Amino acid sequence: MSTFSESIIEQASLAWLEFERYAVLHGPVTSPGEVTAERSDPEYREVILERRLRQALSDLNPKLPPEALEDAYRKLTGVQASSLIERNRAVHNMLVSGITVEYRRDDGSIAGAQAQVIDFSDPDANDWLVINQFIVTEGQHTRRPDVVVFLNGLPVAVIELKNPADENATIWSAFQQLQTYQAQIPSLFNTNAVLIASDGLQARIGAVGAGKEWFKPWRTISGHDDAAHMAELEVVLRGVFEKRRFLDLLRYFIVFEETDGGKLVKKMAGYHQFHAVNVALEETLRAAVLPDDAQRHGFADDSGRYDAGPMVGGAAGDRRVGVVWHTQGSGKSLTMAFYAGRVILAPQMQNPTVVVITDRNDLDDQLFGTFARCRELLRQPPVQAADRADLRAKLRVASGGVVFTTIQKFLPEERGDRHPVLSERRNIVVIADEAHRSQYDFIDGFARHMRDALPNASFIGFTGTPIEQTDANTRAVFGDYISVYDIQRAVQDGATVPIYYESRLAKLELKPSERPNIDPDFEEATEGEEIERKEKLKSKWAQLEAVVGSDNRIKLIARDFVEHFENRLSVIDGKAMIVAMSRRIAVALYNEIVALRPEWHGDADEKGALKVIMTGSASDPLEWQGHIRSKQRREDLANRFRDAGDPFKIVIVRDMWLTGFDAPSLSTMYIDKPMRGHGLMQAIARVNRVFRDKPGGLVVDYLGPAAELKQALATYTEAGGTGRTALDQGEAVALMLAKYEVCLVCSTASIGRRG
Repeated sequence: MSTFSESIIEQASLAWLEFERYAVLHGPVTSPGEVTAERSDPEYREVILERRLRQALSDLNPKLPPEALEDAYRKLTGVQASSLIERNRAVHNMLVSGITVEYRRDDGSIAGAQAQVIDFSDPDANDWLVINQFIVTEGQHTRRPDVVVFLNGLPVAVIELKNPADENATIWSAFQQLQTYQAQIPSLFNTNAVLIASDGLQARIGAVGAGKEWFKPWRTISGHDDAAHMAELEVVLRGVFEKRRFLDLLRYFIVFEETDGGKLVKKMAGYHQFHAVNVALEETLRAAVLPDDAQRHGFADDSGRYDAGPMVGGAAGDRRVGVVWHTQGSGKSLTMAFYAGRVILAPQMQNPTVVVITDRNDLDDQLFGTFARCRELLRQPPVQAADRADLRAKLRVASGGVVFTTIQKFLPEERGDRHPVLSERRNIVVIADEAHRSQYDFIDGFARHMRDALPNASFIGFTGTPIEQTDANTRAVFGDYISVYDIQRAVQDGATVPIYYESRLAKLELKPSERPNIDPDFEEATEGEEIERKEKLKSKWAQLEAVVGSDNRIKLIARDFVEHFENRLSVIDGKAMIVAMSRRIAVALYNEIVALRPEWHGDADEKGALKVIMTGSASDPLEWQGHIRSKQRREDLANRFRDAGDPFKIVIVRDMWLTGFDAPSLSTMYIDKPMRGHGLMQAIARVNRVFRDKPGGLVVDYLGPAAELKQALATYTEAGGTGRTALDQGEAVALMLAKYEVCLVCSTASIGRRG
């Protein structure tokens, strides 16, 4: 008989929380009528511990009169909104920023103040309590969550446990129980910060309103240690609920975003984001303002790679914060927003200016959109520089601001000139997205002008792909890695899904003259935008484009794509992206696909399953004009494509949407364009986003970039990353068949024994 039971797991959980210096009470002794009662309502409708909350408000706001404290209590406990997530957001803002109250002074005038609910500077100045078997009644439902964590009388965490020895009670049974609680006793979750589901072996942490795919493991306790051999439940309880870390998570690492459809979503940092940002803050203080009391911590793990720690070789005041390498799809943009918010609120930074740079307008817009949705985290709205003059005006401010710009706006007025100094302040932090990109040219190009303009700014780089060992320029500006979160760890954590690779080159039955021969020197010929036609005719690009875009080859690819994608849709729902070599080919491929499936066409942007997304001008051929749209129209189509339920399922692109674009339901990418290195890795990562029960993304190869994938992986592993960029679909099928045969043998043997 198993020695495991749910009560044993519950007692272990209470012991781990008690180790973190929480008071622990057992539910029955807190009931109305008991000597140690925490509640007065015999119907168990109270979820807030009134006495503790009132005491905390009084202790934390000694200068406020009783009527102001009563006002604060009433506002906090009486939040009105139409949905749980909206009430949770309103309460979260009060917890983080305080409650605006009014009271009458002795002279009769009205005074305003912020009543603090939590002391974020001194964890022990707060009231920490855990109660198990906490009964709650609401409406017709009475429920009893296993463990509830209270902070100053407010229920900020609910932990649901299941017995690992019961095959019918899994971690996902615990998750489902949490969903039931949110639906049936929602008042318990108005003040909630985190939810935890566990079967004693596995444990997952998530937020109010989050789906199953967004409940993730927490892999480290302090950030220093390897917790791989510890129970996941102990790791998450001690890793998250240590008082200082919990307060940081609550204050800096929870954000509410409104999606393009207007839906409100609560997001919370994963452990890799939490520790990366905290280390980045410490390194920022080292690089910029030289605090004497900078604390340092790091973490290393063998199961996949995750590191967060001080930069090797970082010197005080050297303005090099470091590089955060978090694999594509693992929330890099949100990590950047968390970091910006953390830096802005650091008192040592004295109201800094944060400058976010990219090297392309579409990336600037995408990243700006993420930050704009996180403005509560930043305590201010970000702004975008419209042009060089606007950028200079925005950077001449005395303090503050979150400014977005492309690197090209740092170009001086006259070629060969040095950029004028805009600010000599040291509390300016420059965040560079995809910091390794050659377009930045940190020694002699655009970035040199930026450094002339902001001579004392500190620089931090974020990247989804590793810096090559030979890239000395990037290291000269940013320094080395301060956090690494690689493909293998991201897939293990469920932060991304694996990417599979399938070559369809052989299935096209091309004539030898129709088979592209990609020169090893081809990369330089295709870098950047398409060149003018008369120059194009002389280039390797033109020769290859003519082969890739031949009429017969496009017909074959269109036919193969339609068959392949429809077969895939019969098995797994999802969207598709086709990457074409040129705009001409993109339009031609669209025409061939529509000839096969006329119902996929739609004249209006709001209609049709298939679209081409590209830029252009009035001077482009007439047959292209229907596919050339304004920036706003392209953004409207992007919102359609992001919507999993929208019939717009297939997009053809050349360069757009290949970096920084998230559409989680995108599951298949068809590549018919020469790509390599960082560009290839970033492009294929469009299909690795987590979405419902999506098992993985698929990259279909029509041009043969397998060698380029291997080279990209070589760069990746040379930098210390683990995991494969793309898994061969043939290997996966062979493994599945082998497992299937084992199952058949076991099944036959079992039937034989019963006979």
